[in-house]
Amino acid sequence: MDIQRPDLKIKARRRRMLIGGGVVLAVLMLLAWVSRLDPAAPTVAQSSLWLDTVKRGEMLREVRGPGTLVPKEIRWIAAETPARVERIVVKPGARVEVDSVILEMSNPEVEDQRLSAEAALRAAEADYQARRMTLDSQLLDQRATLAGIESDYESARLQAEAEAELFQQGIISRIQARRSQLAAEQLKLRTGIEHERIDKLRLTIDAQLAADRARIEQLQNVAELRRRQAEALQVRAGIAGVLQQVPVQEGQQVTAGANLARVAKPDVLMAELRVPETQARDVALDQPVRVDTRNGIVAGRVTRIDPAVINGSVQVDVELVGAMPAGARPDLSVDGTIEIERLDDVLFVGRPAYGQPDSEVRLFRVDPESGLAVRVPVRLGRASVSSIEVIRGLEVGDRIILSDTSQWDDYDRLRLE
Repeated sequence: MDIQRPDLKIKARRRRMLIGGGVVLAVLMLLAWVSRLDPAAPTVAQSSLWLDTVKRGEMLREVRGPGTLVPKEIRWIAAETPARVERIVVKPGARVEVDSVILEMSNPEVEDQRLSAEAALRAAEADYQARRMTLDSQLLDQRATLAGIESDYESARLQAEAEAELFQQGIISRIQARRSQLAAEQLKLRTGIEHERIDKLRLTIDAQLAADRARIEQLQNVAELRRRQAEALQVRAGIAGVLQQVPVQEGQQVTAGANLARVAKPDVLMAELRVPETQARDVALDQPVRVDTRNGIVAGRVTRIDPAVINGSVQVDVELVGAMPAGARPDLSVDGTIEIERLDDVLFVGRPAYGQPDSEVRLFRVDPESGLAVRVPVRLGRASVSSIEVIRGLEVGDRIILSDTSQWDDYDRLRLE
């Protein structure tokens, strides 16, 4: 017969509970250990990344901006008076000379004003001639009077001298001699007065004629203005070049100052670049520039920097000093690269996707032995278009990832294959 042993059942149950508890404890410890491990490094194809090697040497700082070629010499022709466009003689795109007529306009009031101004000028000139002759006649009369008084004075002086000798000889009385002397002195005084009168008359004549000449000059300016306004109804190019725009139509009434045409010299071009406002602070006058016209590179230099910021960019004017390639024409899109400065013996690398000048970033540095890319802190300095200075965090020969790695922000390591 079987003998029941309840103590063995209790021991077996305790053994199972101890084994189960140990397994649960081991699983918990394993989970805690795994949770403390870094996440597994994702595997990334090296061919899909942009890598560069840290170098030491000369670094060229540059700023790049798009732009267009524009004529260096442009002339806008504006209407000098209100007028009506009668005929468009030359169409845009045609070559014109200095005297080429582009538009024919009409304004009857301008012609009437020209005739009135010319008539007023002729009348003023005739009045001037008549006044000058009258004043000259007055001057001649005064000089004739002076000549008569001087003749009388000379005669009286000679008589006084003769009678003075006769008085000394006792032939005539003292009174008679004294009377002749007084008569001579009186005529001498009148001679001086007549000289002063002639001088004053000459000053008066000069002042009156100067006033008349000023009036004539004013009328000449008015007549010249009216004549120029009448001639401006025949709109001429003013410079030799190409007619670019005629923003009016036949029969249109235009106001004074309205633009009628634009003429430019297409063979003398300059570049207008648009540089981002964050980079324009380093641009200065006379800095060398390379302008890419898609058909060749043209050398140039910075001649003007616009003080205003428009749509996040600053306009920089570049004078082209090199030979223009074939196909260069106004309004052609170009790319310009401005040389800011050359840095000697600096540590630099290609510019990362989010690498800003004078900033602290975390970049992936490739370990050549393990094939892992490990994130390291890097201090960046001055920047150029495609390169940036490394202040600390990297050494010569280090390879780093320049591509956008924002999708792996949660990882500090990448496995490259």
